[in-house]
Amino acid sequence: MTPVVSCSEENSFERAAEFLANGQVIAVPTDTIYGLACSANCPEAIRKLYTIKGRDSAKPVAICVTNVIDVRKWGEASHLSDQLLNSLLPGPVTVVLEKTEYLNNPYLNPTTSKIGIRIPHHSFMNKMTNAFNKPVALTSANFSSEPSTLSINEFKHLYCYLGAVFDGGILSEGLEQNRTGSTVVDLSRNGYYNIIRKGISYDKIIKILEHHKLISVSSV
Repeated sequence: MTPVVSCSEENSFERAAEFLANGQVIAVPTDTIYGLACSANCPEAIRKLYTIKGRDSAKPVAICVTNVIDVRKWGEASHLSDQLLNSLLPGPVTVVLEKTEYLNNPYLNPTTSKIGIRIPHHSFMNKMTNAFNKPVALTSANFSSEPSTLSINEFKHLYCYLGAVFDGGILSEGLEQNRTGSTVVDLSRNGYYNIIRKGISYDKIIKILEHHKLISVSSV
């Protein structure tokens, strides 16, 4: 039976990191919705993740890291200032950049050279990624055709495929509109931004991007 672990338990984040290190897919809470997580540079784990989701391998997944230094290691962000990245992250936003050479899993987003990178504003996730110290692939905890989930009871049908479920309670105050997840913005082009998904922090993100003089590609 798949273990369900409360995120409030002492060292729960270390247990989660151990599952990731062993190539398992686990369910985790974020600052938006529940996600399925695995080691991003483990080919077998990524293949397992796509199988569980019933997801077309051509559809990309994001990675989750601990800090802005990690963002720069796994994504090409030399054209972005620390001030901008620290204004956006951590929080409910996914920043899309070109992959660097260190992100070398051939099964991770094989049809694109880009990668979405998240730093959730969530203590358990930050402790888990810090303990694991490698990029964590992250996608929503549901079958591809289903709504995103705000509690672990909403994806019980996935338990049998998972190494463990980490329970962080009801997320996003249980608000239906927050099932849209993080705002996804492509910042791979110097001086420009492209909103891929509005998500729950769209207005805030737009203000930050415009404050830093970035131009929307839709206005070009």
